[in-house]
Amino acid sequence: MFIHLRRWFNRAVWLKCHLYLALVFGLFFGLMGLTGSLSVYREAIDELFNPSLIIEVPKTQALPLDTILVQVRQHHPNRHGAWTLEMPSTANGAIIAWFEKPHESVDEFYAPLMVAINPYTAEIINNRFWGQTLTTWLLDLHTHLQLQATGRDIVAVLAVLLSLSVVSGLYLWWPGLNRISCAFKVRHDAGLMRFLMDSHRLLGLLSAGFLLLLAFTGFHLAYPQLLETLTASAGMGHGDEGPSVRSTAVPNNRPISIAEAVLVARGLFPSSEVRRITTPAGELGTYRINLRQRNELNQHHPFTSVWVDRWSGQIRSVNNPSQFSAGQTFTTWQWPLHTGEAFGDVGRFIWFLMGLMPLILWVSGVSHWLYRKGYIRDKPFDLMLMLRIKGRRWQTLALYYGNKTWQYCYPFLLALFRMIRAWLTSKIN
Repeated sequence: MFIHLRRWFNRAVWLKCHLYLALVFGLFFGLMGLTGSLSVYREAIDELFNPSLIIEVPKTQALPLDTILVQVRQHHPNRHGAWTLEMPSTANGAIIAWFEKPHESVDEFYAPLMVAINPYTAEIINNRFWGQTLTTWLLDLHTHLQLQATGRDIVAVLAVLLSLSVVSGLYLWWPGLNRISCAFKVRHDAGLMRFLMDSHRLLGLLSAGFLLLLAFTGFHLAYPQLLETLTASAGMGHGDEGPSVRSTAVPNNRPISIAEAVLVARGLFPSSEVRRITTPAGELGTYRINLRQRNELNQHHPFTSVWVDRWSGQIRSVNNPSQFSAGQTFTTWQWPLHTGEAFGDVGRFIWFLMGLMPLILWVSGVSHWLYRKGYIRDKPFDLMLMLRIKGRRWQTLALYYGNKTWQYCYPFLLALFRMIRAWLTSKIN
């Protein structure tokens, strides 16, 4: 039995496993990582391509949310049901009103309407459907490969295969205790293929823990039922709306406003930040006020929620993450751990870099394999020499263009200096 296991767990088996995973699925790993990296900065990229989403902050206060909702409903009078108002994360951001099931995309896997509103003027900036913008299209490609439910299953399988690729790579990297120091060396002057392979090993080692975490969380985001069942946290995965809470009061002619519902909800969590407000749907609907407490890892999708009766103003249900069990807390951590937002801006940037690693590792690994098979040739390569040469070139270019810029600007600076001197002289006299 022991001999049989050793036959399956020797270096040759792990090498073939690592190689075939790279050749068959490596490009998919790279695609998933690249789209994930871009999705880390989805809002910034969206604002880059849609500058109208960046609002000039006036000196006046933002308008009441009830006024914002009235304006949205005036522009969409035939959309009956609940609207969700997502608060901007910055002072110059827009409020996004979400309508989950518009008739234009009712047959799509997920394509809600997104209405951007200026919070200071209630002006409708744009109306867009999820999946029809660059950033949401990229996120759909990352989460389900544009293949709807089938794509999510494929993504879950890819996450498992990525984990296997990383583990096999770690096994192949291990040189033994006697040669451990050699495993961290990158030979910068031994040719391009040697440099690529040494970089492949070092970058693979440095990113292995991050990639395993991303694969684990990605699997459970694509297939949340397994973790929710194991941790007894049904309905607490990313994107879940929580329990369906209905009004128990008698309908009357004085329903509470959004501002009043928010006031009631924040009474329980006075130091929290309002992130989303979902309006009641039908006579039995309730307000769902989504808040973020300071200790929550989730930045954009926190789990603190208060359901407020629209007719009586009474609280019907509460989700308080500080009272979650360990399993429930672990389930709600999957999204912020996967996106890096749990670690702030620095964490998001590290996650952006880690998302590029599968593509870099695939290119470097396959290039070395093609070289070993004789399909491509090695080339002389010295990284330090290249940096020194490029450094000299940059210095030469900087001196040349700096001199040209000075020659061009000097007359204008001299004229400006004379104007300032004349103005100061007149003021003194």
